[in-house]
Amino acid sequence: MENETRATMIEGAIQLLATRGVHGASLLKVLEHTGAPRGSVYHHFPGGKEELILAALDLTGQRHDRFVDRFRGTSAEEITAGYLELWRRILVRSRLESGCPILAVTVSVSAGPLLDRAGEIFRTSQRRLVDLYEEVGVLRSAAERFVIFLVASAEGAVVLSRAQQDIDPFEVVADQLIKQAAAMPTVVSTTAEHQAPASSTTEASAHRRLVTEQRNA
Repeated sequence: MENETRATMIEGAIQLLATRGVHGASLLKVLEHTGAPRGSVYHHFPGGKEELILAALDLTGQRHDRFVDRFRGTSAEEITAGYLELWRRILVRSRLESGCPILAVTVSVSAGPLLDRAGEIFRTSQRRLVDLYEEVGVLRSAAERFVIFLVASAEGAVVLSRAQQDIDPFEVVADQLIKQAAAMPTVVSTTAEHQAPASSTTEASAHRRLVTEQRNA
């Protein structure tokens, strides 16, 4: 029962962060939203609101990583589409009311443990995506650049769709991201590009030898 109450409060904090931001996720609001008893706050979260939000951020990051891991070993396009599907579901299911809890924290605090944790989760999630792309043959350097573009674009698209109460901005960005994912250089294609000039050089040398032999005959 105690673990259930704690989990319920963390879930409530995530929902409030996603819809109302840090200021809308006060301890009182979390209690009202979840129906948890007042005495449970400092029992489960001795550090108060900060500890609760840290727990909410951690769970958000874990869920993100579990979701994108479903697309491990597929293709760059499918990994990208899978990442975007996570955000599409959030927008659609919340009727364009929910966004990213981690972004909500990032834009609401100027320094301290909350901002540090948000930055850490962004970096960890980005590295995970880079690893997924590299595993399907994308050059790591290209994957690193693309993931920054992917995360920044998707987060911005979510904000635009929420502000305009229209899913279209998100879909336009999603379509472009998937096209760019398909165009990322792979280890195989890059190797082939480097090998092509060598092959041409060999053919040219053979041709020159043939011409010389014909002249000397």
